[in-house]
Amino acid sequence: MASNITWHPNLSYEERRALRKQSGATVWLTGLSASGKSTIACALEQFLLQKGISVYRLDGDNIRFGLNKDLGFSETDRNENIRRISEVAKLFSDSCSIAVTSFISPYKIDRDRARELHKEANLPFVEVFIDVPVEVAEQRDPKGLYKKAREGIIKNFTGISAPYEAPENPELHLKTDELTVEESAQKIVDYLVKEGLVFF
Repeated sequence: MASNITWHPNLSYEERRALRKQSGATVWLTGLSASGKSTIACALEQFLLQKGISVYRLDGDNIRFGLNKDLGFSETDRNENIRRISEVAKLFSDSCSIAVTSFISPYKIDRDRARELHKEANLPFVEVFIDVPVEVAEQRDPKGLYKKAREGIIKNFTGISAPYEAPENPELHLKTDELTVEESAQKIVDYLVKEGLVFF
């Protein structure tokens, strides 16, 4: 870290929460490609916005068009991708918004670091495992990525030629081959309400 920078204090999280009358939190959706992460994140964001909740969705593909466009898909780049997103999600959460992230985030150590970053700042972190058998994800395959991975066209593809380390103790475990998008989003909403993170 550079020695010529200074941290400038701001409103505390508690002060900001009192003024905005809303808590912040990060809802971290993780799962295989085509598991339903982005679709569920969109539904969740739309529902919360309609209820007047400040929420912003950080999507894996969208972020790679801007903030992380310099990163590839090696393990090192994936680590950095998730590190940056963790920091951005923390900022949204600290601003008393709900940050909804939808990233494969295949490595447990990266998700644990994201959780720890939020824990150090006393900010809620809700890990949601969007679980689907790889066979089902492959059947959905809206982008044709699994086919390209099977053919060797795409290297380091999670679930085929790169590992996915499933969460061991997520706050929510949603099996999207058994739940609809609406049911999945509602389960997340129900959890946020139960934990006192959103109020309607």
